Amino acid sequence: MRTRIKELRSEIDRINRELLALLAERGRIAQEIGRIQTALDLPHYDPVREAEMLDYLTRENPGPFPNETIKHLFKEIFKASLTLEEAEDQKAFLYSRRGHPEPTVVEAGPARFGAEKLVIAGPCSIESQAQMEETAAFLAEKGVKVLRGGAYKPRTSPYAFQGLGEAGLEIGRDAARRHGMAFVTEVMDTRDVEKVAEYADILQVGARNMQNFALLKEVGRARKPVLLKRGMSATVEEWFYAAEYILAQGNDRVILAERGIRTFEKWTRNTLDLSGAVLAKQETHLPVVVDVTHAAGRTDLLAPLARAALAAGVDAVHVEVHPNPLVALSDNRQQLDFAGFERFLAAIADLL
Repeated sequence: MRTRIKELRSEIDRINRELLALLAERGRIAQEIGRIQTALDLPHYDPVREAEMLDYLTRENPGPFPNETIKHLFKEIFKASLTLEEAEDQKAFLYSRRGHPEPTVVEAGPARFGAEKLVIAGPCSIESQAQMEETAAFLAEKGVKVLRGGAYKPRTSPYAFQGLGEAGLEIGRDAARRHGMAFVTEVMDTRDVEKVAEYADILQVGARNMQNFALLKEVGRARKPVLLKRGMSATVEEWFYAAEYILAQGNDRVILAERGIRTFEKWTRNTLDLSGAVLAKQETHLPVVVDVTHAAGRTDLLAPLARAALAAGVDAVHVEVHPNPLVALSDNRQQLDFAGFERFLAAIADLL
C-alpha cells in the first residue's frame, strides 16, 4: 500500500508540473490580450466573458470536485490573469516606477524634493504682510526652504474667511523671496492658474480639487511644480491617476502629498494613511510629502506623525506655523506657534 501511495503521489507531481506549464501558457496569452486591449483602449475586465467561462466550466466539470470548488479555483486564475493584463498598463503610466525606475527630483527655488529631506511650513492663510514677514524670517532662520500660505481658501462655510486673493499672492511671494525660500500656495480655479503661477514657485492642488480634472490639466500646462494633495476620500489609485492627468500634459514636476483620509475617527481631523504614502514611494517615482497638520488637526500629534513619516522614507513633511495661532483667521487650533515649531524641529532633527 505504501508503494501505491508513492506511485500515486508521483502521478500528482507530474500533473502539477503539467498544470504549471498550462498556467504559464495561459498567463502569456493573457498578457498578449492585455497589450492588445491597452492599445485599443478597451477595458481589461469583462464580466460577461467571465460568467460565460464559469458556466461552461461547471457544465463540463467531470468531478470529483463540486462546481463551487471549480468556480472558486478558476475565479482565482481569472483574478491572477487580470493582474497580468493590468500590469501592462502600469508600464505605460507616466507616474509608475515600472517605466521610470529612477526617482524624480523636483526643484523649486532652493528646495530639491526627492534629493533631500525637507520641511514645508507657514500659516494656513496669508493674513497680512507683517504676519508673513515675521513667519518667513523665523522659518528661514530655522532652515526651512519652502514657505506655504493660502491666498485662496476653500472653506466649508461660505461665510468664513476666504483669503486675500491676489494681494495675498504678492505678500507670500515677496516674503519668500526676501528670505530665499520657495513659495507654495493653492490654486482652486482654472481661471486663476496663470495668475497664481506668476507668484508661486509651486502650485498646490488641494484635497477638494484632486479630481477636478480640468484644473489638473491646466496646472499641468502651467509647467510649474505641482503639489498634489490626496483627496479626503480618494483611494491611492485615484490619487495616482490624478497625478497622471498632470504628467500627461508634459509636466513631470509633480509632488504627491498625503494629508490624511476621512474615516469614522473623531479624535483627529483625518486619519493619516502612512501605508498610502509608502505605497506612493514604492509605486511611483515622484517625491512624496506627508501633511501632518491636516492629518491630525491637533498640535500634540504633529511631531510623532512626522517622525513616523520620515522614518518610513518620505521626502518631506508639511506643517502649519503661525506667529499667534489664537488669533488666526482659519484653522487656529491646528497651527503651531514659533516655540511649538522649535520643539517640533527638535523632535525630528535626527531624521532630516
